[in-house]
Amino acid sequence: MKVAEAIAIANRSAPPNARTEPVSLLCGFTPLHLETYVKAHLKLRIPDRDIDLKTGLFGDLAGNLERADPGSATAVILEWPDLDPRLGWRHSGGWGAKAAAQIPDDVARVFERILAAVSRLAARGVVAICPPTLPVSIPGHTIPAQADAMRLELDAQLADFLKRAASLSGLRIISRAEIDANSPPAARHDLRLDLTTGFPYRSAHANVIAAAVVDVLYPPPPKKGLITDLDDTLWRGIVGEIGPEAVSWDLARHAHAHALYQQALAALADFGVLVGCASKNDLAVVKKTFERPDLLLSAHQVFPFEVHWSPKSESVARILAAWNIAPDSLVFVDDSPTELAEVQARYPAIECLLFPTEDVEGIARLLDRLRKLFGKPSVLEEDRIRSSSLRTAQEIPAATPAGNADFLHNAEGVITFDAATNPHDARPLELINKTNQFNLNGRRLTEAEWRARLEDPAAFTLTVSYRDRFGPLGKIAVVSGTIKNRVATVDVWVMSCRAFSRCIEHHTLKHIYEKYRLERLVLAYTPTDRNGPLQQFLETFTPLEPQPVQIPRAAFSANAAVLPHSVTELP
Repeated sequence: MKVAEAIAIANRSAPPNARTEPVSLLCGFTPLHLETYVKAHLKLRIPDRDIDLKTGLFGDLAGNLERADPGSATAVILEWPDLDPRLGWRHSGGWGAKAAAQIPDDVARVFERILAAVSRLAARGVVAICPPTLPVSIPGHTIPAQADAMRLELDAQLADFLKRAASLSGLRIISRAEIDANSPPAARHDLRLDLTTGFPYRSAHANVIAAAVVDVLYPPPPKKGLITDLDDTLWRGIVGEIGPEAVSWDLARHAHAHALYQQALAALADFGVLVGCASKNDLAVVKKTFERPDLLLSAHQVFPFEVHWSPKSESVARILAAWNIAPDSLVFVDDSPTELAEVQARYPAIECLLFPTEDVEGIARLLDRLRKLFGKPSVLEEDRIRSSSLRTAQEIPAATPAGNADFLHNAEGVITFDAATNPHDARPLELINKTNQFNLNGRRLTEAEWRARLEDPAAFTLTVSYRDRFGPLGKIAVVSGTIKNRVATVDVWVMSCRAFSRCIEHHTLKHIYEKYRLERLVLAYTPTDRNGPLQQFLETFTPLEPQPVQIPRAAFSANAAVLPHSVTELP
């Protein structure tokens, strides 16, 4: 992105009635182009917000952090002169042996001051720290090819600072490797601008930092599931022709790319990504191959297996139904451009990726792409149990009709309600920003907005967890709103599709009516193209027009389902 383009994007008007998004960009230098790029990338990432970007004072990063208001998203751009002016080009006080001896101790004190300041900010908001991307200027006594003791000590201090900072909930470190991959180190520093304006970056480097800042503070929604082909994708060879023992994924047979792909899928499955397969093959032969002990992706990590001779798009359709997710949450990987095109034609929203069978370098690009598509700030317990809970959901109807009252009573379900107060619990916000089908209005919240809601004494927020004899589902619903005169106005209500057909939504309303002694619920309902299940539920109690939808307690009591589960409430 060029500067002129960034300026045009940054100056775009916000939509009417847009919510304000406060963001702090804190550095010790003049922000100049960096400020423009950050605002432009924010406009592209959250176009429905009015960006209020605040910056600090020149030459005082630690002070800027100490003066910053907590509770908003904060980007911290750290460079070596912020830790000691003698490490920058604008300093002219000497670079001799005395300075070299003093600098490490002085830098250590500033690191502690900065860590204390960002700890305060991260306790109530989200903080992203970009480590130094420019080298120290002090020449030292060694040739450039030799690292001197002072630089090694500074690098060690930086590593320790970043490690401690990364352990704080709400604080994220921008990857220096990602910056290096997109901005050549030799093309970063603009010495002329640094000396004349106090802005040290060339515009291309400022753009790379800004993009990384926005990605870390406002990460794009991760994909939920990956469907993979098998022959010449998960392994090399056509298993139906050469047999389960002859397909390969090893270095000796030049098939190591398939091993790398297998272990990447296994890792994604461990992190909660749904992994399924779609293969034109014989199911018995495929099952035999998955019995090989050297396969790096185990059969229990894959669900479902769509192995037959029908078109791949039909397999994808069945997997989407089994996972109950939308096509835009899915990635499909195949070595055949024809198969990719067939699936893409039916589902344009699916991310279709070609497996690079004959391209050794291509596997690295593919794995990097998968990391970008599925990456998320943290892995939750609900992520780890997602696949097993979906398997259970598929097995339940085969034994007993779904939704049957006797079945639900015998399921030994337990619903737990918890007044959400922990700003570091990422699951409620994840539900709000990923759930589509049972979603009151499709509204998304930023982390800053969510934390402000938790601190608002006028607001109430409940999370709902569920388990039964088939296993736990974890936290599966969030309800939030305000209460006045025995009337609750709810503007956030979402529930995971994994919890459907268990009467949990009925239990939730009953609990809210009783806990807060309500006479009526007012729901800030907005129809979307995906929230049909919620619409059907609300129509059980009241018409959806006019809005806002209102449900008197008597209307709920008269139409609520038989409530089959035990209920607990955390203090």
